[in-house]
Amino acid sequence: MGKYNFDAIIDRTHTKSLKYDFAVRRGRPADIKPFWVADMDFEVPPELKQILLERVNHGVFGYTESDEEYFDTVANWFTTRFNWTPDINWLVKTPGIVMALAMAVQAFTKEGEGVLIQQPVYYPFSEVIEDNDRRLINAPLVRGDDKYTIDFEAFEKAIIENNVTLFMLCNPHNPVGRVWTEEELRTLGDICIKHNVIIISDEIHADFVWEGHTHHVFASLDGAYADHSIICTSPSKTFNIAGLQISNIFIPNPSLRRRFRKQVATAGYSQVGTMGLVGAEGAYRVGAPWLDELKVYIQANIEFTVQYFAEHMPKIKVYKPEGTYLIWFDCSGLGMTAAEREQWLWHDAKLWLDSGAIFGDDGKDFERINVACPRATLVDGLESLKAAYDTLGL
Repeated sequence: MGKYNFDAIIDRTHTKSLKYDFAVRRGRPADIKPFWVADMDFEVPPELKQILLERVNHGVFGYTESDEEYFDTVANWFTTRFNWTPDINWLVKTPGIVMALAMAVQAFTKEGEGVLIQQPVYYPFSEVIEDNDRRLINAPLVRGDDKYTIDFEAFEKAIIENNVTLFMLCNPHNPVGRVWTEEELRTLGDICIKHNVIIISDEIHADFVWEGHTHHVFASLDGAYADHSIICTSPSKTFNIAGLQISNIFIPNPSLRRRFRKQVATAGYSQVGTMGLVGAEGAYRVGAPWLDELKVYIQANIEFTVQYFAEHMPKIKVYKPEGTYLIWFDCSGLGMTAAEREQWLWHDAKLWLDSGAIFGDDGKDFERINVACPRATLVDGLESLKAAYDTLGL
């Protein structure tokens, strides 16, 4: 028995929770079980909660800025966990990584230019490209029997044929769960440098990498990669504080950093919120023991889920994640279209998952489930899915 209780079920309804309180507004049944958006159903570390309470009790919430202590705490996390020590001058803070993606698209490309992604991938990648009137260039991942890989020849061809100057990397990859190896990252990096492509690397799930795999901060692998990259990090997924709106963006190249900062300023944004700063610094300072226990719990949830599908729903093919607390599974064996499957999930299985179609055409046969929840919640959801599956007579 560990120090922290991850089995506790916390009622999140009526808290204006995006995950729990907006089903009907988003066209789902009121009684649906939410396993969609990537936040966790666990309370933050009690040590962090105390830090936040102390700041609330201070009672003044004026303009707040980060200082050397904030940076040193953040940098120590990356030094300790990933053997990468950023420089204080590299840091640009934004309220979230999606904003950073949009700022990068605006800062480093012009309307009509192509931005490269690897679908199926986190859907805001495509949104910030298309919403800013850029061309979405896709070098799709290659689906294998047990994991996805990269077609490097197709990747380079997409850059050359579309004159690409910006590539969005997702590592660990959401939704397919890959943690790209050093060799894979170096191959991507070499191709991008050869063609003078800037890499914006979304590493928000870096703290959830499972046994047998290692996360490599892209900029840590080579000085040339660092010089061409924007590294996007945040404690929001790690400590379940997405609502505090804080991300730490590291840009080693001073020219890229100036352009990025200018774009953020053009958007009218200056300081992040007080509680975001307090939450980020506090989480990185006191949250390690909690996270270490949490990872054991979530990895057990992943193993349980993979085994449950294999035993009870064999027509559904699961891609066991190397990282993230999200599981990507192939529903093509159910014999439904994506639209039919959504209705079946909502009304028969009573489950709200993320449809694979939102991650690109390559994901249309898939669903994504979030298993960062108490085991009892997970079992309830899986049993509900099994009951609907059993009626199909497969």
